Amino acid sequence: MEKKPKIVILGAGYGGMMTASRLQKSNAHRDADITLVNKHNYHYQTTWLHEPAAGTLHHDKTRMKIDSVIDTNKIQFIKDSVVEIKKDEKKVILEKGELDYDYLVIGLGSEPETFGIPGVTENAFSIRSVNSVRLIREHIEYMFASYNKQDEKHEDVLTFVVAGAGFTGIEFVGELSERIPELCKEYDIAREKVKVYSVEAAPSALPGFDEELVEYAMNLLESRGVEFKINTPIKEVQDGRVLLADGEEIKAQTIVWTTGIRGSSIIENSGFETMRGRVKVDKDLRAPDHDDVFIIGDCALIINEEINRPYPPTAQIAIQQAYTCSNNIKALIEGKTELEEFKPDIKGTVASLGGKEAIGLVGDRKLYGNSASAVKKLIDNRYLFLLGGMPLVLKKGKLNLF
Repeated sequence: MEKKPKIVILGAGYGGMMTASRLQKSNAHRDADITLVNKHNYHYQTTWLHEPAAGTLHHDKTRMKIDSVIDTNKIQFIKDSVVEIKKDEKKVILEKGELDYDYLVIGLGSEPETFGIPGVTENAFSIRSVNSVRLIREHIEYMFASYNKQDEKHEDVLTFVVAGAGFTGIEFVGELSERIPELCKEYDIAREKVKVYSVEAAPSALPGFDEELVEYAMNLLESRGVEFKINTPIKEVQDGRVLLADGEEIKAQTIVWTTGIRGSSIIENSGFETMRGRVKVDKDLRAPDHDDVFIIGDCALIINEEINRPYPPTAQIAIQQAYTCSNNIKALIEGKTELEEFKPDIKGTVASLGGKEAIGLVGDRKLYGNSASAVKKLIDNRYLFLLGGMPLVLKKGKLNLF
């Protein structure tokens, strides 16, 4: 009997999880042995993490057990961390063992980009996993709880600096500014004691986004007490303060770093040619010169040829890549040589601003407020539907659209 090819999928983020789900639905497990490796036994919605970080959503809403979505009789699941990929030997080294593969899918996600600024890793929080956002939420609540216990009040206890006014930064500031009045009420603190700064090195918040929508978002957040420092690079992050390039210093006991992401360092350390941890993949999503390795999600660099710049690594693109990737793997195990090309189809971009507020661009239409917020929830629910059908939407979805 012929040996079945081995497919190994690294990472159960949007790309890896969706690839596994698509391969399962297409019955690829009958022709191949498929293994999914992830360091947690759950998949989580990265795009929702700003909510539990601010405490406006319970972190369990953002995650689901992998075996509740993937049939582990059809796809083997291994809970372990990837250490290295030995591409010439077609092996993956894990902390607790190793796997060999015929086809590899790398969906290892991202790491925070610090741009080499000193003190970030030691002194700032980052929104990157269920565990990291739980810590942020507990820390914020602790700051409020401890303020009135101090004999001498320190204003920096209630000062929050969010570094980066891109999508994650703005969405987190939106949730935080929505939650602060609630925390003030609970802990008997006057709202004006709390300071929230959004600091961005680029000349505008939400760089590259429609100007009118950016203005709407900034006006709304300023009305909730957020202070923007745009065009203001950060020079250093110290324990309890941020030093800005213009010489100003902000004392704050809470510094949250959201200035962007880079691909996984595992890929760099495994000898792939990368730019900030991302591999410029071929049109069929394979790594150049490696016909047996597909790279998707935050680790894949896809150039938007119209503007000759990379597409930002979004959940939307990772999900679309998973469709192309799973179709191509299915074709390869069936002995076909014609593979699909990946073409991103950007349906729109929506940023939530906390509460029932959001902004978005869907096609050429600009959306504000409630209608944008409803679209955001529909997008979130659609992903759950694609992944696990209606049962998953009912269990984990955002059903109160308005």
